[in-house]
Amino acid sequence: MKRFLGFTLIEVMVVVAIIGILAAIAFPSYQDHLRKGRRADAKAGMLELAQFMERFYTENNRYDQDNAGAAVSLPFTQTPKDGATKYYNIAFGSGTVSTFSLEATPIAGSAQAGDVCGIYTINQTGTKGLSGGTWTVSQCWN
Repeated sequence: MKRFLGFTLIEVMVVVAIIGILAAIAFPSYQDHLRKGRRADAKAGMLELAQFMERFYTENNRYDQDNAGAAVSLPFTQTPKDGATKYYNIAFGSGTVSTFSLEATPIAGSAQAGDVCGIYTINQTGTKGLSGGTWTVSQCWN
């Protein structure tokens, strides 16, 4: 009697179905992991710029302009700082002699657009905030 070696069509279809189910579970989890990493990069950038603003204040005794009268200029305005693809714009939200606020806004059309955390904010007292998102400050800034 001749014996054939190989897989039947049913066995191949079962394996394809299992791979499809695993992919359907793993891919969204992977995307969520990437979003969390991009959020962490934006938060690190915000904290770095808040420290820059404190150093600026120490040198100029004000947040809005230097001793020569030139407006403050942030050393970088997008995160991540390295690489071609950017996910957040960071802007000097408002500033006076004694106050400042920074905002990190997800870039429209990027993978972070419509993120659950929305726009990150931080001010001169280190108060962290959010706007336009569905999660709370403690969920997003942790």
